[in-house]
Amino acid sequence: MTVWDDLVGQQPVLDTLRRAAGGEGMTHAWLFTGPPGSGRSNVARAFAAALQCETRTGCGECEACRLGISGSHPDIKWVKSETSVLYVNDMRDLVLSAGKFPSVGRWQIVVIEDADRLGTPENPRTGNALLKAIEEPTPRTVWLLCAPTRADVLPTIASRSRHVTLATPTGEQITDFLVRSGIDATVASFAARASQGHIGRARALCVDEGTRTRRREIVSLPARLTSIGSCMTAATNLNELAKEETEAITAEIEQRELKELQSMFGSERKDLASRSYRAALGSLEKLQKQKAKRRVLDVIDRALMDLVSVYRDAIALAMGAPGLLVNEELRGDVATIARNATPEELLRMIDAIFTAREQMLEFNVPPQLALESMTVALRLPGARR
Repeated sequence: MTVWDDLVGQQPVLDTLRRAAGGEGMTHAWLFTGPPGSGRSNVARAFAAALQCETRTGCGECEACRLGISGSHPDIKWVKSETSVLYVNDMRDLVLSAGKFPSVGRWQIVVIEDADRLGTPENPRTGNALLKAIEEPTPRTVWLLCAPTRADVLPTIASRSRHVTLATPTGEQITDFLVRSGIDATVASFAARASQGHIGRARALCVDEGTRTRRREIVSLPARLTSIGSCMTAATNLNELAKEETEAITAEIEQRELKELQSMFGSERKDLASRSYRAALGSLEKLQKQKAKRRVLDVIDRALMDLVSVYRDAIALAMGAPGLLVNEELRGDVATIARNATPEELLRMIDAIFTAREQMLEFNVPPQLALESMTVALRLPGARR
């Protein structure tokens, strides 16, 4: 089994990366773009492992490949921000570390999963810290950047990177992949449709009953939005679902981070009462709050995309489009929505969802307020008359 085998629907891209791993067309900076769930980080992981591969093919059998795929190769560094931005001091430290000669592998590789959080043209400080390293690369350093689109990355960085565009895998490709992984064909077909091309989401829907239950609760909301009261209740439920989903993960991570900090300062009471420890603890708690906020927003964002799928289904049904709906299991609810709203009204509802998304992610509007405004806009027109 090679490092490429778990990548779904990206054959043209894989051909390019295989050649580069073998030395043909290799360059020092790569930018992988594609919609959420297309497998940007998985492609970067496979490519990084192949670059370190002892056979230069991504064989999947050598120690370098195994370490690369598992994320434990000493010469492959991973940067994944759980906050809304990547910080300039962290990036400067990373640039210094990346300039070192590889310890055991052929390359010193840095993978930045959220290159879109490197800054904006108006506030490019973090990106500028990286720019010089990309402009004047050291001989054995490779940067692998991941972002939704090229436009999401600072132009100065994007223009100096080789751009690789990933496609959204089709439902058939995802279904086949899941079945090959041992998933029941019926469950795999449902997960492929419900995930809307998001491979990680499809996996979660297959193996986690809680994920399926939460999604079912979310996509069943639109048909119940018939009054102001039901809209307020739905907004609160959405917000609470997001908090519940993130709390368990957050508590475990925060406890581990606190233990790691305490071990750095020693277990003696006088060490844990020192000024330097209190300062480090304050910084950790501030960062943890930022991470927790981002996790909640990420969960809400995923829920909003599930809501969008319902209204797209309603438009498809109203227009007589053939084929299965994304939410085929809720065809009755979707038909009710389609009967009570025109296609134009349904499009405005989709716009309302994206407006709420922008308010929360870009303008820091509190989720409860943004969701209340959104659900009122989603109230079924037929229920207002």
